[in-house]
Amino acid sequence: MAAGPDVPEVPDSAAGGPGSSPSVPPEALPEAWQPLLGRPALAELLGHPLAGAALTEMRRLLPPSVAVHSLRTFLLADALARTDGTAYDRVGLLAAAAFHDSGLVGRSRLGRGGFPCRSAQLLDAFLAGHAVGLGRRTALTRAVRDHMRPFPARGAGPEARLLHFGAWLDVTGRGERHVPRDRERLATLAPTPWFAVSFSARVVACGLRRVLPGPPVARG
Repeated sequence: MAAGPDVPEVPDSAAGGPGSSPSVPPEALPEAWQPLLGRPALAELLGHPLAGAALTEMRRLLPPSVAVHSLRTFLLADALARTDGTAYDRVGLLAAAAFHDSGLVGRSRLGRGGFPCRSAQLLDAFLAGHAVGLGRRTALTRAVRDHMRPFPARGAGPEARLLHFGAWLDVTGRGERHVPRDRERLATLAPTPWFAVSFSARVVACGLRRVLPGPPVARG
């Protein structure tokens, strides 16, 4: 992966709040994840309570191939940040990556905004349960809500731009010139054959579940 400067954490992190749940140790996470968890950008975060909780929830919520895609999304986003020297909320972005496709799972009806909005709501509930502050939650849920846009919104923060980059690069290959061969390396470490096809099918199926607008996220 691309090397670069250490990127600072956002300081209003708080984990282990009233809504927190026990995290499984990294070695107990799925075997298919282990080659990615060993990459420095992820390995450095495995001792952080919020990171552990996010990975535990991802294991619970997501099908195996979608979970692996989420890990690759984070690693590709981090590679770009290190290449460009972009400071960002590393643990927060890992949580956002873990939840960014969670709205694709299940049969609950979706409101306006489709599955990304539902994913953002699930992320917001997770972050609120771990006593993460409103400002940080707002930035991270916006990143998830907007990640399916063709391009990041003008004025989007670093977490939104990085999550967008990582997700699109992993599925479509767009932006590979910025981190040459990183996508190929990660796909070799943790392959998910035909993922783009199965992912597209899930997106189409979710498009049929839209109903009335859902509640906003990160209100308090």
